[in-house]
Amino acid sequence: MSTKLFELLLQASIYTVTISVVSILIGFAIAIIVSAMLLSRQRLFVLPGKIFISFFRGVPLLVQLLLIYNLLPVIGINVPSIVAAIVGLSLCTAAYQAENLRGGFASVPSGLVESAEMVGLTPMQIFRRIKAPIALRLTFPALVNEAILILKASSLVSVVGIVELTRMAQDLAGSTFLPLEIFASAGLIYLAINWIVALAGGLIERSLPGVPR
Repeated sequence: MSTKLFELLLQASIYTVTISVVSILIGFAIAIIVSAMLLSRQRLFVLPGKIFISFFRGVPLLVQLLLIYNLLPVIGINVPSIVAAIVGLSLCTAAYQAENLRGGFASVPSGLVESAEMVGLTPMQIFRRIKAPIALRLTFPALVNEAILILKASSLVSVVGIVELTRMAQDLAGSTFLPLEIFASAGLIYLAINWIVALAGGLIERSLPGVPR
């Protein structure tokens, strides 16, 4: 396989990484809200949170992407394909991240919270100094794993017209008749990206307070 073909794959991988990173960050922000709804004592908030998670974890991502891509123009929202792809990935990963965060917050020892309340800390201080750090430490490995899964799942955004790494590999394999070399190279690029994510995640995890070095 020529260097030019490999460069085309690398250029397409930039779309893969960009779409994935943006989706993961947006999804994390949504997940914080959804996890708070799940932990709320008000059924008015709990029920919508459960419905959100049930839908986006129960419906295949491919169907979600196609549904969002075709639904937005129907309701009068015309956006580029890349925006529809990011919306779909963000909502999907938000459902999984919300469950991870819910488990982390639910695992915070109640004794610590009660002690903090006794010394006069406000709910916001308790959240910022106790609940959030502990929940993040407990859920960080799962969040890194979810990031890797989204990087791989981003290959599905080609169905809405995004030429990311997998779509570029398919196009090049069809035009050059070198499927083995093309897809092997694409696989190596995915492996390198995910290895970097896993390595960075491990380094960040070890730097978190309270995590053994």
